[in-house]
Amino acid sequence: MRDAPAKQVEITDEALAKLRALIGTEIGNRPQPYLTEATRDAIRHWAEAMGDRNRIWTDEAYAKATSWGALMGPPTILAAFDKLSSGYRGGLPGVHAFFAGIDWRWNRPVFKNDEIRVRVIFKDLIEKQSRFSRRMFQQISTVLFVDQNDEVICEGESWGMRVERGRSKEKGKYNHLALKTYTKEDIAEVTKAYDAEVIRGATPRYWEDLAVGDELPPIIKGPYSATNAVAYEMARGGLYIKAHGFWYDYLKRHPALGVPNDLGVPEPPERVHWDSDYARKVGVPAAYDYGPERIAWLGNVLTNWAGDDGFLKRLMVRVSRFNLEGDLTKCHGRVTGKVQVDGQYLVDCEIWCIDQRGERNATGEATVALPSKTGWLPAGRFGGRFGGRHGR
Repeated sequence: MRDAPAKQVEITDEALAKLRALIGTEIGNRPQPYLTEATRDAIRHWAEAMGDRNRIWTDEAYAKATSWGALMGPPTILAAFDKLSSGYRGGLPGVHAFFAGIDWRWNRPVFKNDEIRVRVIFKDLIEKQSRFSRRMFQQISTVLFVDQNDEVICEGESWGMRVERGRSKEKGKYNHLALKTYTKEDIAEVTKAYDAEVIRGATPRYWEDLAVGDELPPIIKGPYSATNAVAYEMARGGLYIKAHGFWYDYLKRHPALGVPNDLGVPEPPERVHWDSDYARKVGVPAAYDYGPERIAWLGNVLTNWAGDDGFLKRLMVRVSRFNLEGDLTKCHGRVTGKVQVDGQYLVDCEIWCIDQRGERNATGEATVALPSKTGWLPAGRFGGRFGGRHGR
């Protein structure tokens, strides 16, 4: 059974004007959040789905013995607290939307039992040059993660792209990407790479010991599979993934979001992440990852490297293309600068993901606060307001 060709929905000036009229407004009437509280189980599920094996996220006794004094969540767990943490991409009905990046800045860690709500404000709509679509726009949102005391844990921007799907498919942007198959010997090498992963842990990484140009120990993720996509959905939740009566109730309100499968059963557009046949119908050679996964992987590189006493302050990642089923991703980082600001000891890093073809599919920048030999610790700047020592 063959689907009809993708409908070519053009971006019109009238639709753009309607969307631009929303700039500066806070987005309401959103799907119910997947998570509302950073429970111990939610934190564990996130760490396991992202492949982050640092004990500080999952071993409460270990975490309480660190300078933080409490179980924390990986910084990127915030993506699970609202589907629009990846940015508002409404408006322009029928025009393809995909996630493209974040620039988030943390004011403090996420601790166990934090209650978090997300505010999303539509910030801007910028036309971009495109080699594979007639018109393409970057849609930017300001995102605030607010705790139970109305304090902002993290703030920044998330953005996505809007492109004319039919035209991008015709131009075959991804046609050159051959899929990788693996032998038993290949998988043995993958296993060795996972065994070699370096987690700094309780050994402090002092600011004074670093130099510009130092490489962060790389980590691998993958090879990517439908199982990885399912694990991610279990940790973050899906925008349109609903079952039984909840799904058909939703389809009554949004019928266009039900795409019939080969049996005629309507399924959500997120099916592209686990169904390669369907992904090919939208112009991609195979099922592909969720862009925020690579952001979490790069966060994993940084927290592995920083050690228990470090603190991720900023993470900016541009997702440049899809990570396909079978892709093996290596995540890298390099020190680009050191500075002392307001008594904090900060390190700037360049970060990137590269696949088995040698192509970069995500790039970015990060800032990490590290302990100093002067006795300064990132945890100390929070004045003991958080952590297990205070009844958490």
